[in-house]
Amino acid sequence: MEGEAAYGFIVNVDAQGSGLLSDTEKPEMRRRLYDVTGTAFEQAGIHPPRLYQEDRGDGILSVLAPDVPPARIVGEWVEQLHQNLRESNRDLRKPLRLRVGLHIGRVTPDAYGRSGRAVDLACRLCDCGTTKAILAAAADAPLVVAVSDRVHEDFVLPGGRWVDPEHYRRHDVDLKEGRTTAWFRVPGRPAPPEPPESAEAAAPPEPAAPAGAEDTKASTPPRPPAATDTTGRFVQNIHQHGDGEVIAAERIETLNIDRRGGGR
Repeated sequence: MEGEAAYGFIVNVDAQGSGLLSDTEKPEMRRRLYDVTGTAFEQAGIHPPRLYQEDRGDGILSVLAPDVPPARIVGEWVEQLHQNLRESNRDLRKPLRLRVGLHIGRVTPDAYGRSGRAVDLACRLCDCGTTKAILAAAADAPLVVAVSDRVHEDFVLPGGRWVDPEHYRRHDVDLKEGRTTAWFRVPGRPAPPEPPESAEAAAPPEPAAPAGAEDTKASTPPRPPAATDTTGRFVQNIHQHGDGEVIAAERIETLNIDRRGGGR
């Protein structure tokens, strides 16, 4: 029903390097994208109306009904997709390489598609720098899978058919909504390659200071380092947390300071 949120398993698929394809190459890429993913769903026994799909240009957003066992996606569907890609890419000059983001949560339908924070997270995991870097580093692999911490805990760790918990590796990734934990797997490998430390986009440069602001900045005293009394009577810790700071001390326990003004 439109506007009524429902619980669902979210699969977001993107094609790596699609922006480098010409207009004449993209239709063939999309045909193969739908072929390998759609065949994998059929092989896993998942069909509409239990499967909703939304075109994303160089990718596909899929939302599965609550009665679809998530372990079937994490295990059988991923394995079938991997094998379908290997077969489809055989002898091709430009192989199709895919990134997959998996999450579970509330999804709200409307006349235009599906939305919700769970959808956003699945898409962010699929598109984040770490996912792209891992697939780039696995030069001979056609697929990388990024799962949320929740999916990993609930559906990967218990194991199952074609579910290999030991083949996943954890990374903390920086998304638009903040830092989160994700788990990565490259099917066909015992472990994904380590991405370079610069995989996530570097923080944007600070905006230029207005005229005359240099003197004010120069006059601001530097922040004192965290102090620790070796007697154990007083310990102070200062941590940067988003737009604010967390200061912990023995006497005041925890004090959260937010410099935005009016923030929590």
